[in-house]
Amino acid sequence: MDLAVIGSPEFTLGFQLAGISNITNPENDDEMASSLKSLLNDKNVGIVVIDSAILAALPDRLRNRLSASVTPTVLGIGTEEDTTLRDTIRKAIGVDLWK
Repeated sequence: MDLAVIGSPEFTLGFQLAGISNITNPENDDEMASSLKSLLNDKNVGIVVIDSAILAALPDRLRNRLSASVTPTVLGIGTEEDTTLRDTIRKAIGVDLWK
């Protein structure tokens, strides 16, 4: 399974330098939503990494769909605190590892 990264060029640059090839840099909110929906339906993608600021700005319906997705698992990372990874692990194994 592949790792996909979606976000601004500044966010995805480090992943490109690390050798990740499945990179998406949408230019507006509509392209972002379309790209995320496409990645959710791609059976070759196991993990989707997205900037947590972009994840927080998505419409509630799409954000809920992303957080409920098991395959691919969607991880929001960035400078802002995000509980997506924590919630995903808690759902998967039934234990909160941060406690």
